[in-house]
Amino acid sequence: MFTDPIADMLTRIRNANKMRNKEVLIPSSEIKVSIAKILLEENYIQKYEVVPHFDDKNNKTNFSDIKITLKYDNNNKPAITDLRRISKPGLRVYTDIENMPRVLNGLGIAIVSTSKGVMTDKKARKEKVGGEVLAFVY
Repeated sequence: MFTDPIADMLTRIRNANKMRNKEVLIPSSEIKVSIAKILLEENYIQKYEVVPHFDDKNNKTNFSDIKITLKYDNNNKPAITDLRRISKPGLRVYTDIENMPRVLNGLGIAIVSTSKGVMTDKKARKEKVGGEVLAFVY
């Protein structure tokens, strides 16, 4: 069991990017699938899929993984330059609509957990909602 599963997800993606791996497997949860969906919509990854987890005897378990296919350009440079966890279990970071962060003056995205679901900072501004700032991606 992880203390911070979102930080674990971001670290796995960051490490796979540094090693130029094509895919990375991450234990699944609803919020992680929401984050993967945002990364896909914002063109930071090629695709993601939720795959069932099998035990040693090849039986399907109640757990599943997210298989994320990372995106690289023609020079093998990753689409994701950096991922940063902002709100942590020991120090939660919340924001309202007026103080919604802009990552690299709009070149990156902030992933925000709101009452209307997990979304980017741009969509949160449009929906006029604040929430917990989960991560910065650029």
